[in-house]
Amino acid sequence: MMKKVILGAVASLFVASQAMADYTFIVPQKPGSGTSVWTSIVAAELEKHLGERIKILHIPGANDIPGFNKFHNELQEDDKVVMVSHGGNGVSYLVDEVDYDYYQYDPIGMMNLTIINGHQQDFDPYTDEIIFSAGSGMNPDMMAHILLKGGPGLTMERAKEIFNTQYKYIKGLSGGERRLGYQRGELNVTRESTAAYQKYYTDAPYSKVWFSQGVYNLETGEIDADPNWPNQSIHEVFEAKWGEAPSGEFWDAFELVRNFRDVMQKALWTKKDNPNTPALVAAFRAMAADPESMAKIYEKTGKYDWIIGDDMKSALTQLRGQIQRDTLSNLVDFLKHTGKAATFKENLLVE
Repeated sequence: MMKKVILGAVASLFVASQAMADYTFIVPQKPGSGTSVWTSIVAAELEKHLGERIKILHIPGANDIPGFNKFHNELQEDDKVVMVSHGGNGVSYLVDEVDYDYYQYDPIGMMNLTIINGHQQDFDPYTDEIIFSAGSGMNPDMMAHILLKGGPGLTMERAKEIFNTQYKYIKGLSGGERRLGYQRGELNVTRESTAAYQKYYTDAPYSKVWFSQGVYNLETGEIDADPNWPNQSIHEVFEAKWGEAPSGEFWDAFELVRNFRDVMQKALWTKKDNPNTPALVAAFRAMAADPESMAKIYEKTGKYDWIIGDDMKSALTQLRGQIQRDTLSNLVDFLKHTGKAATFKENLLVE
């Protein structure tokens, strides 16, 4: 009898210690990255509504894939572990061999974000050669640059010509090296998350906003204007330059990868049927409804909508439906042309 009592007490202590353990948020990048900055901002407010501490674990690696793969293969078994994926993971989901799969987890919440692209004040990106740093999640920005250079009805072949003759895609730079290179003028175009752009370039006299990538509309499936950057969303900038809306096969390929990148720009996941999922979702809803928390977050990120819990499933279903054979094939073909080891993934097609 005494043995059962002792074992029961030990079991109760173990369960209590697990319940009181800190949450660990996995970030697949180094400290100081855009995703790291965003996670720190959000975690500070989320803790207030979750009632538990959050620690951030950075697991960087090539194309930001290793951290998400490690979550998928090992870390998700811990009920207190949450994966913070970002746009580069969305791009890799489309064109790289990865272990992770968004459709196998409990979705917690994501901010329907965008990316800001800037250029040097004295640089004309339409006529001069662009020098831009490659990196995780940056292929949609590179494609946007070529789209804006190419104009209406841009074909895949013409886009390749522009890349060959008017573009330098510099590989191998870290985030810090990229920012230093842009500050020195060695790079003439840059891109950042909204939080990182405001942190590093809002007051920089050498930098000028070129465009926002716009905001995905869950109701229409289209890219809407970014309310935080009036008249500076990509389709608005395109129409101001060319007099008509962007269209054509290159636009379609760009739109697919842009949507997967930006809707997934900052998204949080935990293991399927995690007993902590309801508490996490409830905490996100409470945070999103708290004017004080939102004011602190929006001050640094801009005001963008939250997509929480089951609403994330709807967004994922919409995005999956955009993967068409010709569009994905064109995307893979173009990325291969730019030097990326992209793979056509038949299993993603919904046809």
